[in-house]
Order: sequence, then structure tokens, then C-alpha cells
Amino acid sequence: MSDAFSVAEILRDLVAIPTPSSISNLPLLHWVQAFLEQCGWYVELLAYVDENGIDKANLMARPSLIADGPIDIAFICHTDTVPYAREWSQALSIEEREGHLHGCGACDVKGALACFLAAVLSMDANTITPGVALILTADEEIGCKGMERLLAATRLRIRSALVSEPTSLRLGVAGKGYGLARIVVEGREAHSAFPQQGVSAISIAARLIAKIEDRFAQRDAEALTDHLFDPPRTTVNIGVIEGGTAKNIIPGRCTFLVEWRAIPGEDPMMVLSALEALASEARAEHAQARILVEPMRSEQGFSPTNEGPIQMQLASLLQTAPVGISFGSEASRIARIADEVIVIGPGDMRTAHSDRERVPIAELEQWTDTLRSLLYA
Repeated sequence: MSDAFSVAEILRDLVAIPTPSSISNLPLLHWVQAFLEQCGWYVELLAYVDENGIDKANLMARPSLIADGPIDIAFICHTDTVPYAREWSQALSIEEREGHLHGCGACDVKGALACFLAAVLSMDANTITPGVALILTADEEIGCKGMERLLAATRLRIRSALVSEPTSLRLGVAGKGYGLARIVVEGREAHSAFPQQGVSAISIAARLIAKIEDRFAQRDAEALTDHLFDPPRTTVNIGVIEGGTAKNIIPGRCTFLVEWRAIPGEDPMMVLSALEALASEARAEHAQARILVEPMRSEQGFSPTNEGPIQMQLASLLQTAPVGISFGSEASRIARIADEVIVIGPGDMRTAHSDRERVPIAELEQWTDTLRSLLYA
């Protein structure tokens, strides 16, 4: 069996096991556990029950039983995917088209896991460095909850961590932070035939949204920049707005979500402070309304560490320059306990989270070969 065929077949099996965050990831972990144990690896499942009463687990696997101590190289993959649309009838099967393998999780991040397993399968267990570990986590897509549980339950110490995300095999050495806030506008309902009796929460929210967008558009010229990223500055997005109860009722309530992704050099609380200031101005202009800013998430990004041994080895093997990643990942958590953190994997995040998700076969082959070099003792 060729290595490329092994990767494709492994990925086919992984994609066939549904793992959206809303259900258990145990069927996938049991599949991986059986695979690795047949290769002579030692596997531990760290089980837990999530807030919805669903059984889940994180997984840690090593090629040999060794004394406690720092892990030299940790390969980290999350097991959950985002939900897929019902209309995507082929989501749980792999389709090959024009040099790509299409399927839910193909690049985010089951393709990377398939490469790791294919590399292990092709090697004699005695030739694999004993300092390596595979770490699989649950609930990354809903706030890296599995990783948080893993770090709380263990005393992990990692020298070099490779966090699997689709980067087209570019070395992600820095990552933006993440912030999320809900803004609530409460007005007063009235029949739309008598608008003077009401206070439209939607109208006030619309004006506030325009001011938020204007404020951050104006600061782009003087904002801090980091050209590891594209775009090279902190970004702000208003992605969800909800309000009103009927077409003929002055809306008494409107809410919207503001998210931001801060470059590592910028205070992640800066955007929240700006939102509070704009909300305060809106309260002064609309005394009959109630306007609240509710912080929901605040996560630090991670900055480049000193160029470590794995970064230098990967740069030589892949001939790619380091970049920053603008999407969230478990790297920000791992950076707390690792000397060197790199986000890397086959595929492009711009195809993920959609029925366009795919991974190039050439990148699967290249990453499998690269992992083989890293695993070799």
C-alpha cells in the first residue's frame, strides 16, 4: 500500500465518523486508540462529561512508556468539527476532485491527524523518538474547552508543540487573540401606528453599529500593525443582530454581537473599552433607552517565541517562511506550557466550515513525509 493511499484511506475513515461539538467524540477516539495500539503505542483517554451531559474525552498517546517529564514534540489535533448543513449530503464521505479530497473535517483538522497516523503506520516503532506525543482534544470549535480541561487535569510540559490547523503548510508562529461582546439595547414597544409612544431599540442599535464601524475604520491608519498577519491589524466584526417581534410593533429590544481579533502586540481589552465608550455616548443621546455591553470572551493571542529547533527543521524541510494566523486555535493555551509553538497543517482555512472544505492530496503527502522526518529518532 502506498503512503499516499494510506493517508487517503485513513482520512476516509476519520471523516466517516461524525464529530460535531454537539455529540460525543468517543467513537473517533476509540478508532484512533485501536489504530495506535496496533502500532505498539500506549494510549490514555481522559474522559469527562460536558455541560450538556455528553460523554467526551481527550487522548494522550506515546510510543513507549517513559518516566514523567517534558514532552519533546507534541502533535496536537482537535477532534471536533463544526456542524455541517443538511444539504451537504456527502459531508461524511471523501470525494476526490481535481487533486483534492473533499469532506467535513478534511482540512480542519482530520487531514493532519490522518498524516500523523500514516507516518506512524509506515515506521518501525523502534525508530520513533520516545519523546513524542499525540494529543487529541474535544470541543476546540466551541472555545477550546477540551484543552482547558486537559491542562487543568495534567502537569504537561512541552518543549515543541505543533498545533494542527490548516495553514497550507506554512509555519504559524504567532496568532491573534479573540474577543466577543454582546450589546443589548432596550427601548419601549408600541404599535407602529403610534411611533411617538415607543422607543425603537433597532434604530438606536443601527446608529450605534454605524458608530462602531466608523470608529474602527478611522483608527486603521494609525493602528498597530504586524505584517505576519493578513490583514496586519486588529479586526472587528458585527456578525449577528437580533431584534423586534412583529412588523407592526416598535421594537423594544435589539441585541448584536461584536467580535474582534487582536494582534499580539495590542491590548485585547482595547476594543472592549472602545465599545464601552461608544455605548456611554449612545446612552447620553438616548436617555429613554437602556444600553448594556456584556463581555463574553477574551482570549490572548500568542507571540513568536525564539526560533526553536522544530521551527528551524520545518523551515528547512518545507522551505516556507513563518506567518501569523488570524483565526483562533489551541496554540494560545499551549503557549502557556510550551517553549516553542507552531500552528501548521495541510489545507486552507478559507475552505473550512463550509461544504467547500477540502485538502490537497499533495499537501497530505508532503506533511506525511515531513512528520516521518520529525518522528525519526
